[in-house]
Amino acid sequence: MSEIILHNYFRSSTSYRVRIALEMKGLEYTYVPHHLRFGEHLEPSYLAVNPQGFVPALIWNDGTLLVQSLAIIEFLDETVPQPPLLPADALGRARVRMLSQMIACDIHPINNLRVLTSLRTLYGAGDDDVANWFRHWVNETFQPLEKILAESKDTGTFCHGDRPGLADICLVAQVVNNARYNVDMEPYPVISRIAAACLELPAFIKAAPKNQPDAE
Repeated sequence: MSEIILHNYFRSSTSYRVRIALEMKGLEYTYVPHHLRFGEHLEPSYLAVNPQGFVPALIWNDGTLLVQSLAIIEFLDETVPQPPLLPADALGRARVRMLSQMIACDIHPINNLRVLTSLRTLYGAGDDDVANWFRHWVNETFQPLEKILAESKDTGTFCHGDRPGLADICLVAQVVNNARYNVDMEPYPVISRIAAACLELPAFIKAAPKNQPDAE
């Protein structure tokens, strides 16, 4: 069997998601870094691997290219079923996907590096402007997310019950990224509690940005 290769960047929250999933599944992989701030993801050698030029990109052990973190994680969950990252029941799976997509689809696309860079280059935004933009869009989603988690009987130690899964992976990657922009987490006690529980687990620790070989 050929090796699994993960093209990623230590600080990328989407890369962090996939690293957590790989660690939770106990899968060994080769770590290939691409420094986004230096534009390494746009070099011809990487575009030959992933024409979209984004990270993460996973090369499965048969040579197949997989991109987009949620698609990669669900593929891993279907291919290596234990431990499961999605509930067994349809309503549970829908709830976990809902929570995951609130972060992955509503926060990340407007707060990723290329958007923040465009705010600077196209509109002359300064550091404070960019940080305020980031915090604004986090809060726009974290406010309802906190309410949903706080009021649901399905919320346990983690986002859904007492076993971490896809929603927790997305939540932790976002919370860790928030710290770089000084997002005030005091209004989000449930989110903070869940993130803290996750960050005590070996898979989340090993996959953390600060523990990667390209960490600065």
